[in-house]
Amino acid sequence: MSDSKVKKDMNKEMNTPEVIFENLIRIADTIAQSFGRNCEVAVHDLSSLDRSLIYIAGDITHRKPGAPITDLVVKVLHQECDQARDMVGYKSITKDGRILKSSTTFIRDGRGKIIGALCINFDITNFQQMQAAVGDLINLSYQGGDDKKETFTATVHETIDVLVAQASEVVGKPPATMSMEEKIKFVATLEQKGAFLIKGAVDYIATVLGVSKYTVYNYLQKVRSIEGLNLIHK
Repeated sequence: MSDSKVKKDMNKEMNTPEVIFENLIRIADTIAQSFGRNCEVAVHDLSSLDRSLIYIAGDITHRKPGAPITDLVVKVLHQECDQARDMVGYKSITKDGRILKSSTTFIRDGRGKIIGALCINFDITNFQQMQAAVGDLINLSYQGGDDKKETFTATVHETIDVLVAQASEVVGKPPATMSMEEKIKFVATLEQKGAFLIKGAVDYIATVLGVSKYTVYNYLQKVRSIEGLNLIHK
């Protein structure tokens, strides 16, 4: 067997998802231990967005393995797919009001497909009082567009609830009082945020809207047409 064939086989073995995630877990531990109790590092397997968290070192966001991916990552994956860019140094806020400097690196397999994410959350709440002295440390440098808001949730229903609340704010009223056109706009907003990438989202959103899941699918068909997407901008 030629040396090139051996190297090719070795590279293939090193690029299996199992090996990639094993290495990410080791990296997560190293980073978390290096930066201490203010740092948390999460490893996500994006093959199942509703329970993507497979390992977490640290306890800043109080999540456990089996928690879903955040709403921000869902939105980025929906909009950019496998071309999603890493996000470095953006601001996040925990449920208990802690201010975090967060970074997300998307992990790809040998074909360039995104299969996971390595997310670092550093609690800078106390450092804000010393901002002048440690300005470089808490510089929020990510320039990917509008200010990023990320919500950390423990269950997939909490993630969908966050997206539902955001969509309701866009429409301007709660789902129970929406007209059919407003419900379509509501579904369009959820589609734009990537909500329907989450397993079980259609059934849950049907319950929120008080309609059948088939009606939600019908709204989605309209949304995915040019006319449906235009509703967002009315």
